[in-house]
Amino acid sequence: MRRPTAPLLRCALILGLLLASVSCGGPERSKVTIMVPWSGTEFQAFYAVVKDFERGHPGIDVEPQVTRALTQQLDAAVGADAMPDLAVLPSVGAITKYRAEGALRKLDVDTGAYVQPFRALGMHGGDVYAVPVKADLKSLIWYDARSTEPPSPGRTGRYRWCLGLESGPTSGWPGADWIADLVLSDAGADTYTDWASGNAEWAEGPVRDAWTAWGKLVGAGLKGAASRDFRQAANSKDAHGCSLSHGSLSAMPFRAAQVSDDQYTYVPSSRDALEVSADFVGKFTRSEGADAFITYLASTEAQRTWVNQPGFAVSADRKVTEYDNATQGRIARILRSPDFALCFSAADAMDPDVSAAFYRAVLDYANGKEPGPLLAALDKVQQQLGHPSRESAPAPLCSTPKPR
Repeated sequence: MRRPTAPLLRCALILGLLLASVSCGGPERSKVTIMVPWSGTEFQAFYAVVKDFERGHPGIDVEPQVTRALTQQLDAAVGADAMPDLAVLPSVGAITKYRAEGALRKLDVDTGAYVQPFRALGMHGGDVYAVPVKADLKSLIWYDARSTEPPSPGRTGRYRWCLGLESGPTSGWPGADWIADLVLSDAGADTYTDWASGNAEWAEGPVRDAWTAWGKLVGAGLKGAASRDFRQAANSKDAHGCSLSHGSLSAMPFRAAQVSDDQYTYVPSSRDALEVSADFVGKFTRSEGADAFITYLASTEAQRTWVNQPGFAVSADRKVTEYDNATQGRIARILRSPDFALCFSAADAMDPDVSAAFYRAVLDYANGKEPGPLLAALDKVQQQLGHPSRESAPAPLCSTPKPR
């Protein structure tokens, strides 16, 4: 009987090893899907956190699913029972909606380091359902310090405002944020909360007053705003002589160097109550890999990485205090300061259908329609589709950070 030659022997050994690996199975990798709305530098910052997580969890791959139509895509996925493992939630109103429908799962995540109202808005009955992974302070007035004097809150009528409302499926939100900011600063936190929770009229009282005040304040800036990209509105190449911008740092087109050297800087739009928002992440499946990833996203370690990447993210984690960009650091300190009440974005707190109607009305107003019929129509939408009661709406919307 002939002995197998050395090459044949090697082939047999290799084939045996391959068959063994197929029959016994090698180490399986877990895939975690997460639906996100971010692009550009915002996505770069998030993806840096993803790569850090994957290096520490070599058996788990994170697969981002990027979409600009987050509300529509997530609604369709939930309706078809084809949810991603994790998703950025379109609003805190969506947290309430998906939790009530049984689609959003409880999380075994400690969010005790997060300041209010961010922490409580991701919870229900003491259970955590969503993590505020990226915060924003919306009540900011931006100006170029080289050419513009610091504006005073409430005394900005002599300036020309930069305004862009185009933002894909959510076009109109910059105006909605601004109107909400005026309700908050002029009528106070209680009226603001009533309105955001569906217990105040649009067509009468403080909400109508704020809408009218916004139109007068922006004035000529409304022309063309409905089709002007919100990020380009404050860009020097497309500024059209405007000198002030309203909104969060992450919504501005500034480069890091322009805010690092205080070329572009800000003043709060109010002396006592400010509008904030956040991107929350929730879980829709039983994936253990998703449990690990969302726990990491909520950690102080991940938050520190995130805020020091491009995109101007700010963390609501009170332990995250070191920012490479000094302007970001100052904004983050406001979120921890007892000097201001923080009130969550009204449009984000509304039922998603109501906030979508709000955005459309802003676009219609910018295109020349009278506010009266628009606000009357919003009252009808609120009655038909809004939160049934203040108790069913997200809460608490306003909170003042406690000194530590």
